Amino acid sequence: MEVIFHEKQEGSLCAQHCLNNLLQGEYFSPVELSSIAMQLDEQERMRMAEGGVQTAEYRTFIQQPSGNMDDSGFFSIQVISDALSVWGLELILFNSPEYQTLGIDPVNERAFICNYKEHWFTVRKLGRQWFNLNSLLTGPELISDTYLALFLAQLQQEGYSIFVVKGELPDCEADQLLQMIQVHQMQRPRLIGEDAAARDQRVQRTEEGNRLDDGNEGNAMMDEDEENLQRALTLSRQQIDMEDEEADLRRAIQLSMQGGPRQNLTDLPSTNRPQTSDTCRQESLTQEELRQRRQMYFDKCQQSKTEPHGSFEVNTKADSANSEQGSGMSEEDMLKAAMNMSLDTGGSSPNPQDK
Repeated sequence: MEVIFHEKQEGSLCAQHCLNNLLQGEYFSPVELSSIAMQLDEQERMRMAEGGVQTAEYRTFIQQPSGNMDDSGFFSIQVISDALSVWGLELILFNSPEYQTLGIDPVNERAFICNYKEHWFTVRKLGRQWFNLNSLLTGPELISDTYLALFLAQLQQEGYSIFVVKGELPDCEADQLLQMIQVHQMQRPRLIGEDAAARDQRVQRTEEGNRLDDGNEGNAMMDEDEENLQRALTLSRQQIDMEDEEADLRRAIQLSMQGGPRQNLTDLPSTNRPQTSDTCRQESLTQEELRQRRQMYFDKCQQSKTEPHGSFEVNTKADSANSEQGSGMSEEDMLKAAMNMSLDTGGSSPNPQDK
């Protein structure tokens, strides 16, 4: 298909595209077609002037715009016909009764020019195949021989004027190449407007996809940031818990080092006394146990008063003296003295047999 010359639509220059696609080359430009149109206008003016320049018909003709071209780029059938006459080509109306009486099969023709509502396009045979070279298409459209008659009949029903191109068309590369090979078209070309719309839709879908990707990436980044924040909060809570535990541990160590009321109660003077197992046990005694031992000691002292032994009498006197002396002592001093006595008795623990 690349070898086939095909001009696409630009503005309203469909007549130029039609002629160039028919001749398979850039043979005509808007300037050349405008020159032909101006020549036709001058010829028509001269014919109207033959009847008199002062007539109403002439004045009306002068005031009307050109019928062979306009500012948009449209050119009339007279311009196209005069342009083709340079190449010895002639146009015959396909749907005229004169041509229909000839009974010529459209497949045996060489080319057709079609017009509808000021739009011109060419249908031409290249090699042994027919192609629709409409400038509004994105490319040449392959037409089979069996479909050609139906295609032209459809155009007639839609209101198209169809002209048969008579004469020898100039040689072209596409015609020579397609005489030897045949092409197969897998996909029919679209109209330029439809192709542009489809392209715009593809661009729009691509942009929407990019926006969705950006949104997903932004959400992923937000999720990652939120996850990092949660992880930081978790580590912070763990750090705070560890600091609280360490603070509690430090306070416990300080309390243990400072000691408490029990340590004050159990701190007894140890003047060069060896640390025995009994003294170790004494340090771990509670206040209640000390009171019990003191009570036991006092009870023992009361029992010793009733015994006749002299040593017990001395002890009893000593105990009573201590008791009398203890009446003037504070409760803490009495407690310390009782503990000392308890330790002395626990260390010696005399029994009647030893005595």
